[in-house]
Amino acid sequence: MALDAELGKKMLQLITSRYDDRHWRKKIEKTLSLPQSGVADPIQQQLFMYLKIGLKAYKSRRADPDAWIIGGYATKEVIDRAKFQPQLVGSDLKKEDIAFLGTDPGDDVTEGWWDEMLVQWFDVPEEEKPAEGEEEGKTDGTESAAATEEQSSKA
Repeated sequence: MALDAELGKKMLQLITSRYDDRHWRKKIEKTLSLPQSGVADPIQQQLFMYLKIGLKAYKSRRADPDAWIIGGYATKEVIDRAKFQPQLVGSDLKKEDIAFLGTDPGDDVTEGWWDEMLVQWFDVPEEEKPAEGEEEGKTDGTESAAATEEQSSKA
């Protein structure tokens, strides 16, 4: 399923607080390249899209692919603009909705956490199919186990 409010908040905190850390830049760029459907909370989805568009840098139209401005003054400016003018992100947003931007999510946000977050981002279509398959599997498994018991009792 898509990121819940808590995971979404940590993901946005990661993007807006660790952008100057070279270790996290590629991971932040990868996160920004993901579709917005992975964020369930509508306010966080607006924030994600604002950051995705606001940090977009257009390189040469001929050869270079689009990239994100991660690190430095430009990134700080985009984040500060959102914090001090929340109506730029969404007309119905308040400063309280955006107050957590720029604060570090904590020591528990590591590479392992980031990998798990990516799994949950894309987990929506895959989660529905196994749930149905498990129910069918349980039915099939029960029937086959009963058939095995009948065959062994006949023998």
